[in-house]
Amino acid sequence: MPTPPEPTPSSPPLAASAAHQRRLREVWRSAGWPCQDLIEAELLAAGLLERVRHGSGHETLRVTDGGVAALAATLARNRARRGAHEALVGRVAREMTRAGRIAWRGLSLRAHVEGAGDGGAGRWVMAMPDVFSIRHTTVEDWLEPAAHEVKVTRADLLSDLRQPCKREAYRMLSSQCWYVLKQGIADADEVPMEFGVMFAGPAGALEVARPAPRRAMRLPLATWMALARATAEPALDDEAQAWLGGSSA
Repeated sequence: MPTPPEPTPSSPPLAASAAHQRRLREVWRSAGWPCQDLIEAELLAAGLLERVRHGSGHETLRVTDGGVAALAATLARNRARRGAHEALVGRVAREMTRAGRIAWRGLSLRAHVEGAGDGGAGRWVMAMPDVFSIRHTTVEDWLEPAAHEVKVTRADLLSDLRQPCKREAYRMLSSQCWYVLKQGIADADEVPMEFGVMFAGPAGALEVARPAPRRAMRLPLATWMALARATAEPALDDEAQAWLGGSSA
């Protein structure tokens, strides 16, 4: 039978990094076998973990009540950020449909990035733009596919900017590519010049800070197949009909 855990001395609050939060989740989900590294030492000193000594002489770790509270707080922050992100993605998709475009959310598209592999041969990269749209036209050369990537936190934007292959995949899938930023998280000149920049203010409007460069392109067959399998955002007349309670033709 395990003996009661030793009391943990008080210590100043820990400014938990992503690594600390990840370790706390791992211990919560597991049997609590110790790693005995510095991250674990800091969590123990902060009172978020505690050691449990068993009768056999070995030790395991257990998440304390303070650790559970820290996990719950992290979950609440992540949900709030995700909610803000999805709300802005919805705004962008609606603006694209208002502009007469056909828009999709949550697509997974495959793009070939030149020069990203060994020997400059390039490689295939999965890209998941927040909003992907094309013009409502029957002329293929006039489709002007556009990708919009939405960022509501500075940390998320900086993480994206550190991944050149991911950014290039967006460009390979579109004739114009945009970053839509929550107002105040960055300046337009922090985003590479090959991307357009929009700012989303609290009033609801999307302000163009820098137009996206346009280039001619045709959608590859793999992208067409992905669009055919996905469900586009409802057109504005369908949305209005749904609010009225009727059925559109």
